[in-house]
Amino acid sequence: MFARAHLVVALQLVQDYKGELPFVHYLKQYFSTHKKHGSRDRKQIAQLCYCWFRLGRSLKNLEPADRMIAGLFLCSKEPIGLLQALHEEWNEKTTLSTETKLALVDPLNRLSLAEFASTLFPFQSELSTGIDTTAFACSHLEQPDLFIRIRPAYLESVQKKLGRAGVPYIMETRDGCRLPNGFKVEEMFRLNQEVVVQDLNSQRAGGMMEEVVDNLRQQEDLAIWDACAASGGKSIFAFDRLPGAKLTVSDIRSSILQNLYQRFRQAALYSYDGFVADLADPAKAGEEYKKLPPQHLIIADLPCTGSGTWSRTPEQLCFFDTKTIEVYSDLQKKILKSLIPKMADGGYLLYITCSIFSQENESNINWLKATYALECLKMQTFNGYTEKADSMFAALLQKL
Repeated sequence: MFARAHLVVALQLVQDYKGELPFVHYLKQYFSTHKKHGSRDRKQIAQLCYCWFRLGRSLKNLEPADRMIAGLFLCSKEPIGLLQALHEEWNEKTTLSTETKLALVDPLNRLSLAEFASTLFPFQSELSTGIDTTAFACSHLEQPDLFIRIRPAYLESVQKKLGRAGVPYIMETRDGCRLPNGFKVEEMFRLNQEVVVQDLNSQRAGGMMEEVVDNLRQQEDLAIWDACAASGGKSIFAFDRLPGAKLTVSDIRSSILQNLYQRFRQAALYSYDGFVADLADPAKAGEEYKKLPPQHLIIADLPCTGSGTWSRTPEQLCFFDTKTIEVYSDLQKKILKSLIPKMADGGYLLYITCSIFSQENESNINWLKATYALECLKMQTFNGYTEKADSMFAALLQKL
């Protein structure tokens, strides 16, 4: 009985939602004004909503209630109580392959996996090279795992804490750790001091600076600028690898930097400069930007569509407009025009996006090489769809 009631509420929510704000905030607003829903109610309603969005623009021929239940079925990897209540026969078949499940969900149309993927993620022509379009599209049916990066000097103690608590974990890199979804990191660890919550491929993208870390260590008065610092994960990474560097951070809003400064205090990172700047508009870059000396490493984790992270925000699959790709690509170029003049001779630019669209990735790197005296030392798409992680793009360039 409760499952059907939750289905009705979830359908109303997804049909009323217009994509103006992240769905997680929309959902919080709803629950804050509808106190009748207990924690189990909220969990099941949210699960049904997100399964709806994970279908993207596929299976539109189904009736809305049937489509939502189909989404729950396709997104479930093992039997669950909610699906048992809504469609008992399907609940027994959750461990089957996605293609086999599709035949049960839509027996009349007999969609192939590739056909289903092309409607789930209908932007395949925009993808960067080397991406398996079907595998990438179908990865949106599953929530990525939780990842942390363990700070220097805490590796052994963090692993011991996890072991004593019986928490399953996998060390994916020397300091990058995979944890189960739903694990409350803040309840076991001091955030930013012991561990930093950071997706696996965000760690790998930032880690591209390892390619030149020995050269950077040889620089006198090593200067690093995290130009679009946001929450500061890449800055803390750079500090951990190059603790003696003179670090500068900037972003477009003071509120972003205030949150960043608080995170730096938690990370015991006190030696840095910071300033607010709209780097896309030279007239708004400000005096601190003009006074900034040549930098040996500029980290440019640029604003983008975020398309490599939509497994975490699947509502984007339903509301994204491809015109936005060009908007972000142009914005990235404008920001880059402000960054290149601040590169020291022989200095490095670490270009990062959490996008999998070529116009934001390879196309911009080709534009940089054609426009400036830069050599691309390495360029890589970090495909998270086979690892239950986000997908990222990074390139390391050097000024000639």
